[in-house]
Amino acid sequence: MNKIKRTLAATELLLVLPAALFMAALFVRNLQPAPYEPAQTARRLVEWFSARPLLGLDVFLIAMPLAVIVLGSASLLHGWRSEPELRRTARETLVAFRAHLSTVLIAGATLMAGGILAVVALHVITD
Repeated sequence: MNKIKRTLAATELLLVLPAALFMAALFVRNLQPAPYEPAQTARRLVEWFSARPLLGLDVFLIAMPLAVIVLGSASLLHGWRSEPELRRTARETLVAFRAHLSTVLIAGATLMAGGILAVVALHVITD
């Protein structure tokens, strides 16, 4: 069973990789002016996806991530129903989060602030 899960995880990562690459390219192309790297390569990648709407949009950005959602949801549901250890561990994790909710919220707010500052810094650098 463990080999099946590893294979499914690897397959899902491969299926979602093109969409993740496209999303990263959308972000990276705005980091620097167009003639500089890595913005130039990212711009070319976005143009490649845009020039092939059937393959780029329909297959790589819709069908493959949708397949990951369906396969992943089915796998998680099967695991939840058939593995009591998974259910027990999930309950223990929720209890731990509840016990330390303020610490979890502080960590979340700190990470969010770091992300906001990173986006603002990138915006200031590129303007």
